[in-house]
Amino acid sequence: MAQLRRGHEELVLGLLRKHGPLSRGELGKLCQLSRTTLYDILAGLVAGGAVVTSSPQDAPRGRGRPAETLTLNPEAGQAIGIDFARRAVHVAAVNLAHEIVGSASEPHDADLPWLQRVDLAERLVGSLNDGGLRLGALSAIGAGVVGPVGWREPEDDLEAPEPEDDLESDEPAHPVQSLLRERFGAPVLLDNNTRLAALGEAIWGAAAGDRDVLYLRLSHGVGGGLVVGGALHRGAYGLSGEFGHITVDPDGAPCDCGGAGCLETVASIRAVLDAYRAAGGRADDVPELVKAIRAGDGTALTLLKDVGGAIGGVLAAVCNAIGPSAIVVGGELAETGPALIEPVERALRARVMPVSRHRVSLRRATLGEAAGALGGIALVLHESPLLSRSPAGPDLAPDLLEETKQRQP
Repeated sequence: MAQLRRGHEELVLGLLRKHGPLSRGELGKLCQLSRTTLYDILAGLVAGGAVVTSSPQDAPRGRGRPAETLTLNPEAGQAIGIDFARRAVHVAAVNLAHEIVGSASEPHDADLPWLQRVDLAERLVGSLNDGGLRLGALSAIGAGVVGPVGWREPEDDLEAPEPEDDLESDEPAHPVQSLLRERFGAPVLLDNNTRLAALGEAIWGAAAGDRDVLYLRLSHGVGGGLVVGGALHRGAYGLSGEFGHITVDPDGAPCDCGGAGCLETVASIRAVLDAYRAAGGRADDVPELVKAIRAGDGTALTLLKDVGGAIGGVLAAVCNAIGPSAIVVGGELAETGPALIEPVERALRARVMPVSRHRVSLRRATLGEAAGALGGIALVLHESPLLSRSPAGPDLAPDLLEETKQRQP
């Protein structure tokens, strides 16, 4: 019974989100619920603050009262997305009407303790909407962290699906989940930040509209995420998307995972810069490497050709196994542009099965540093019964998308 009521609430909220203010009669025609059921659902939504009523001020005078309209209450609650990257915190927030309240980012040292990272996140969230962000009864937080994360139900009454792929029940909560719950007093959904970036790109970014997406992030670590059939794939133990630990050279350098010759030992920021310097190049960071590439540095171009070939081979293998319609490459190393992306595409086309060769599309990510935070919001919108189970990407973040695209090199 509760599940049926929740479905009715989602239907009504979705219609108000799509059409704007509607009368009870107009809602009734659109949702096709019985009058009794509709009025009961609306009474609950109005009482809970998710929907507000108003009477048209300019309605013509005549018999009876002007028709009362109902609309979403933008102040009813917000969903917050936080990406705890290795060296920065990124935050974003939306209200019930799927309007972006704001976004903010700030770098920090890689060894900053969790308590201080949460302090930073709290300060950044507090700066959104000119300090006027309001966390109401519908509020929730979607947070991303580095490393494997098994699916955990939020530490509150936010309804989540049955965790078929949950870790063992005695698995301790990630410290950031408890810290955020304590600090904000809101339900917290947690996942790997790169997987959340995959979700963000699949809903609002480079792969918007595609239901089967392979995302690869080339950063200080190498990882990714899979969106399969429109849903984020987590894997049985929260290990889905660890593409950086696919072996590309059995005799290669040791990897932090305990293996050797993993893609991460070849295509991470540190690996690429170390290889460039070992070959005689000079660059302390990715922007300097980009400058060398733009200047036509042969050493840099040759190196990226080899790195791109290794990346393309891994993507082809995963593509042959999963069958995505779109592959999205993001992370700081993607800023090297065609010097890396073109070798990736050549290797991908050469190794992917012929039947898929002209069907899968390779694209650069478009959301930049906001991808993980937007993915956290997408996670909340997808799981919360009162925020929406099927977020409509283009309606959510046009201003933020434009802002992040302007930051792209």
